[in-house]
Amino acid sequence: MKLTEENKNHIDSLSYEQLLRKWRFAPVGDPMFQNETGEYWGERMTELRSEPDGNARHVAASKFIGWPSPGEGL
Repeated sequence: MKLTEENKNHIDSLSYEQLLRKWRFAPVGDPMFQNETGEYWGERMTELRSEPDGNARHVAASKFIGWPSPGEGL
């Protein structure tokens, strides 16, 4: 998906937990993770994780949201 100003603003408005949740639970082929928009999504997550305490925030968010059960979301 082409990175529009609207998509960029939306991605920038999300917390790390929100970004990770969508990243983890989105269906395969979700357009938000395709091409320029997908690249920016990943860059934004990396940016937030690189901040002080970013890795701790990642671990806490990961534990909080968990993983889907087999077959969930299909």
